[in-house]
Amino acid sequence: MDSSSPKTTVVVPTYNERDNLPKLVEQLAALEVPNLHLLVVDDNSPDGTGEVAEKLAIDSALPIGVLHRTAKDGLGRAYVAGMTRALQGGADIVIQMDADLSHPCEVIPTMLRILTTTDAAVVLGSRYVPGGAVASDWPWHRKALSAWANFYVNAILRLGVKDATAGFKAWHARTLEAIEVASIDSNGYSFQVEMNYRTTSRGMRIAEVPIRFEERTEGVSKMSLAVQLESALVPWKLRFGKKR
Repeated sequence: MDSSSPKTTVVVPTYNERDNLPKLVEQLAALEVPNLHLLVVDDNSPDGTGEVAEKLAIDSALPIGVLHRTAKDGLGRAYVAGMTRALQGGADIVIQMDADLSHPCEVIPTMLRILTTTDAAVVLGSRYVPGGAVASDWPWHRKALSAWANFYVNAILRLGVKDATAGFKAWHARTLEAIEVASIDSNGYSFQVEMNYRTTSRGMRIAEVPIRFEERTEGVSKMSLAVQLESALVPWKLRFGKKR
């Protein structure tokens, strides 16, 4: 482990991802990124993902921490808990990504290079910049919904990014501290929007790199009607609510 390099912690929330998590660990370890760590935030998965994570922490060459939460109360809350723990653990860079293998690990070195050599406060893996793509097996209505969601968010908040709802990001620790990540209110996918909004509203720059977003092959999606409704309302609350 190269402790002279910035400590980079990948925060991965899990709920019933016992089949995908070992594959993700293998892919991250293969990157050979110096001083790379993984923090699994498990929401008491009934399928035993938390126990799988603990075993991986013993067996893998990749340093792995496991944060066990007792309740499943949303993606946003899991990320806030994980990012807060990563900062407390001395992370210089925090990467957020899903456990379902939809985010391509091989793009991480590019994200880190841009984050550390430019003025970007955060680098996100984007489906909608040139070179990016959504999964080819997405049905047309899901593609349309994703495109509409990004148009909708940008029309209200003027974020100036192509993929405002992206969940694959590399953050400077100082950016997360500046936007007061521990106080983020949103949950679900609107968490991503609020994080972006707090970043741009403080005059910090979001960079985008192209990714091909893949559909999960194991497990089931966690999207619910409540998550969709919150995602529709949050941009308006951010636009017209009190500035933090």
